[in-house]
Amino acid sequence: MNTRPPLETTSLPLVLSITFNDDCSCFAVGLNTGFRIFSSETCTQTTAREFNAGVGLVQMMGKANYLGIVGGGRKPKFAANKLILWDEGRSKSALDISALTPVRGTQLSKERIVVVLQNSVRLYKFAKPPSFITAYETANNPLGLCRMSSRIIAFPGRSAGQVQVVEIATSNVSIIPAHAAAIRALQLSLDGELIATASETGTLIRVFSTRTCAKIAELRRGIDPAAIFSLAFNPSGTMLACTSDKSTLHVFDMPKGKRLGGQGEDGAPETANDQGKWGILSKIPLMPRFVKDAYSFATHPFEAGDEPSVGNQLLTESSTLGTMRLPKGVIGWLDDTSLLVVGAGTDARWEKFIIKDEGGGKRSLAKAGWKRYLAD
Repeated sequence: MNTRPPLETTSLPLVLSITFNDDCSCFAVGLNTGFRIFSSETCTQTTAREFNAGVGLVQMMGKANYLGIVGGGRKPKFAANKLILWDEGRSKSALDISALTPVRGTQLSKERIVVVLQNSVRLYKFAKPPSFITAYETANNPLGLCRMSSRIIAFPGRSAGQVQVVEIATSNVSIIPAHAAAIRALQLSLDGELIATASETGTLIRVFSTRTCAKIAELRRGIDPAAIFSLAFNPSGTMLACTSDKSTLHVFDMPKGKRLGGQGEDGAPETANDQGKWGILSKIPLMPRFVKDAYSFATHPFEAGDEPSVGNQLLTESSTLGTMRLPKGVIGWLDDTSLLVVGAGTDARWEKFIIKDEGGGKRSLAKAGWKRYLAD
């Protein structure tokens, strides 16, 4: 008989969320006790805020002192339906926005505050108090998917598989029919010109122009379904990285130059990536679709980690923001050839990978370091 008393959840530091700032120079983690900010390059802690209560999401506004915070965990610091704009310079709340339903995500700029709810996205002017501008209906969005650049805001559409792209200056809305299944992940390039999307199926990643909504590339992660954890473009927009619950990091090339002028299988103009990795085989009629698809040029396993149980409950049950799974495999690019993969939970890891030139046009991924960043 096991007579050992169960561990108390409050004694275990638990990372509930991970977000990078806009240039990936820092990443912030929400904890069951507060939040911390780390330098991406060295994984050294730069800020620690202890609340003795949970933070389910912390979103940085570039390198400014303002942070968007949502309560989370078993003992949340703030109500789930409230976004707190935290001024770390003054160590206090600067303003807050309340909603009728739990907040699933947020995006911040010096002019705008975006509040993501389960079935809508609400836009506010950054002021005191915040001034409501407009709202957009969305399909079910438990992961709080939304990205903002200086020009656009992108989030799921009203129907499953669609993406809405909103021009901030004009409020014009474009709809991209990206997938047949619900959107699982989306990401903008640093300049906001490209958007990458993946559905709940997780086999294909599609890249679109945010100006024309034209499909730029279709990339195959694999044949078996998977849950996509993260998508991220490198700073120049020439590569796209992807992680999934297969515990594999993929890096793809983006098409170079203009479209080639041919026709893809969906009638769209053919791009460089449509030629795939199978060479002439991809041009043979009636070949399986996966032969024609573009694959990653390099892959490498990453550590997803195993979350231990505490008492009779899994630690993953402490997660909030619409999902029981703690985030893993969150990607941030340091520069055009090196990137990080960061995970949450109690086994919270920072891993660095570099793209190596093997000669002869071949490249590979190599792990350049790792760290359990919550360890003392």
